[in-house]
Amino acid sequence: MGTQQISALPCAKPVVSGVIHRNVLHTAGFTVIGNHLAQHRGVSLVAIGLAAHIQSLPAGAGIGIKRLAERFPESETRIAAALRELEAAGCLHRSHVSPADGGS
Repeated sequence: MGTQQISALPCAKPVVSGVIHRNVLHTAGFTVIGNHLAQHRGVSLVAIGLAAHIQSLPAGAGIGIKRLAERFPESETRIAAALRELEAAGCLHRSHVSPADGGS
């Protein structure tokens, strides 16, 4: 009586679905944001993206709802809501700055 050769079936390749994440080291033209913001569970993805954009701007850059609505496809209403989310979560402090000439 011969010995039976038992071999396992070849392993199936894992099925990859969804997004494949790749970390790339940037050496220029990047903004660092903390995980406390990027993974914040208390604000929407739109608000997180808006906060990341604001952080990427140079210090002193003018930021307003109308200017942001000109730059992005979201409406002024959605941008205002995202700014309120960030403010409520303590990720943003807003203050009104009057133009130096007193105009609007």
